[in-house]
Amino acid sequence: MQYEYELQGGQEHQPVKYIEKTRNFYQAQGFERAYKWADNADIPWHKLSKPLSECNVTFVVTAVPDGTIPKLSRQGGSFALDDMPEAFRTDELSWDKQATHTRDRESYIPLVALQQLAKAGVIGSVSTRYHFVPTEYSQSNTLNSDAPAIRDACIADEVDIAILVPL
Repeated sequence: MQYEYELQGGQEHQPVKYIEKTRNFYQAQGFERAYKWADNADIPWHKLSKPLSECNVTFVVTAVPDGTIPKLSRQGGSFALDDMPEAFRTDELSWDKQATHTRDRESYIPLVALQQLAKAGVIGSVSTRYHFVPTEYSQSNTLNSDAPAIRDACIADEVDIAILVPL
């Protein structure tokens, strides 16, 4: 399906060719190999074991609060939800900073909306912690280090649903 948008002055705007644009962006950054998209033959999702109105929900983000984790260590971690900053440090990451921004936290981490859903009984609760996993270009590091640590933290917090927020 092709979408066209009318802009001021009668110009047509085509949808962003995200995969092509991402490959070109990483190539321009000097990576020797083309960006390899994750391919999950087996879908890692499962049906909830209880009603949504009883589920505890958290966030897993790929950006950290400013000054909390030095860029060189980039290890995952868990933080108190009450200490979630208004903005996350994303300037050192490779992403298209001209086409988008991260100044409006609620647009990518809808914490207030989630808290309202909990208050209304749509979800059970919002976890007391959120979690950070670094933007990693090694699937091995993600699968063998960071993902198990975040999984264990979510189990300890009795989390039923994790909303993944890649920044």
